[in-house]
Amino acid sequence: MKTWTKAIHRSLVLTPLLAGVLSIHAPAASNAVHQATGLKICEVDDQSAIIWTRLTEHAVPVSVDGPMPVITYAGEARGAAGNNRPDVKPAVSFPEGVTVDRLQGAAPGVAGHTRVRYRARGKTDWQSTPWQAVDASRDYTRQHRLAKLAAATAYEIRVEGRAAADAAVTSTLDGQFHTAPEARSIAPVRFTVVTGQNYHTRDLPAEGWKIYQHMQDLNPDFFVHTGDILYYDSWAKTAALARWMWQQVYGMPSNVSFHRVVASYFIKDDHDTWMDDCYPAMKTAFMGDFTFAQGQAVFLEQVGMGEHTFRTIRWGRDLQIWLPEGRDFRSPNNAPDGPDKTIWGAEQKAWFKRTVLASDATFRVLISPTPLVGPDRDTKNDNHANKGFTHEGDELRTFCAAQKNLVVVSGDRHWQYASVDPKTGLREYNTGPTTDAHAGGWPKDKKEPEHTYVNVVGGFLEVAVDRRDGRPALTFRHYSVEGKVLNEDVVWAK
Repeated sequence: MKTWTKAIHRSLVLTPLLAGVLSIHAPAASNAVHQATGLKICEVDDQSAIIWTRLTEHAVPVSVDGPMPVITYAGEARGAAGNNRPDVKPAVSFPEGVTVDRLQGAAPGVAGHTRVRYRARGKTDWQSTPWQAVDASRDYTRQHRLAKLAAATAYEIRVEGRAAADAAVTSTLDGQFHTAPEARSIAPVRFTVVTGQNYHTRDLPAEGWKIYQHMQDLNPDFFVHTGDILYYDSWAKTAALARWMWQQVYGMPSNVSFHRVVASYFIKDDHDTWMDDCYPAMKTAFMGDFTFAQGQAVFLEQVGMGEHTFRTIRWGRDLQIWLPEGRDFRSPNNAPDGPDKTIWGAEQKAWFKRTVLASDATFRVLISPTPLVGPDRDTKNDNHANKGFTHEGDELRTFCAAQKNLVVVSGDRHWQYASVDPKTGLREYNTGPTTDAHAGGWPKDKKEPEHTYVNVVGGFLEVAVDRRDGRPALTFRHYSVEGKVLNEDVVWAK
């Protein structure tokens, strides 16, 4: 299925970004555009893909030692944590002479056009999308859909940028991906999953996150981010500051390099929608001028996304994944529990059950932004493993457990675990956070009866589907931030 080697895979990483990320902005060349926040290869299936592009004024972001805004609540400054989240409208100020485009990690956008050239590996001639202007109202991004692709085929891509319709190309980024195999094809599949990615707890200050190189070394077919891609709470008090935070994360060399060679699916959760434990009807002054609706819109401009934020994708005979939406349709967390209280909403829930029942994939994997099984802390009330959503949680656990070979992968929690629901037998694997510094929230020596594995560390989860002596197997591996396997489980097809 894979038609390139790891050597080729790594050769597409641009080392100048690693050296340049610490540079303060130099004046931009006249009529030049750049791509300091890289590209994203999204929503790949057996026939199509979405390539996310963005043009920037400078070739590299502002230094990681650059200035930060100052946020105060009723005159009191708060640090990056902002844990008590007062219901007070914040005041935002900048160091003298600094604007949002000069903040630490900023990569301000610029007008221009992008296109994507693409070809199957080994072919000589390029195909191309039309040139399209980036959208200034959407942070100078543009998403290009590649259609009529061949299944199980490796593709090379080249994203080109220019300042105007009659201008020369001044920016080029190369990348690669491969399409999914057709539903009837038996093929091994490997993917990785993460959650909890905070710029301020990254473990490589100049480069980003250790896990991205370790995941890239595994040469995964695709990658899933379950949400909390960044943490708006303390800094994103306007839409402009929210976009700046995306620039910080995706201007990091580890992320730029990884996303050029690994296809991705993105799910949003609370912190990358608006704030901790948020829901559409939530009221607070804490987020200033930045609204829940703006958070929904910014997410859709910063990642490649199709018609719905809930979707299912088939990867060959043995795997189908489901990626639900956990914020847009939910009831207030503090509402009384009962049949009408929901996280998923009626339409999404009906879609999920219908598509699961229609699937003939050997393994079906629900990748949820929040836990279904847990266990979670008694102090939380935001997910299906909590008491506040018991009714819908029981409904979904019962349905999922009744399906042959259906397993849950979840994010959101800041510790790794594998668990089995004592009532239904449903299995769940939680990724844990991206770094050790971000791990916490669960006692290190506490193991509940549901747990088959629990570890308060950072890292990522790998999921692999293959056949052993003709028998389908689904393997889960928890990795440390250093790329060491900490836990391995094999689920055999029934």
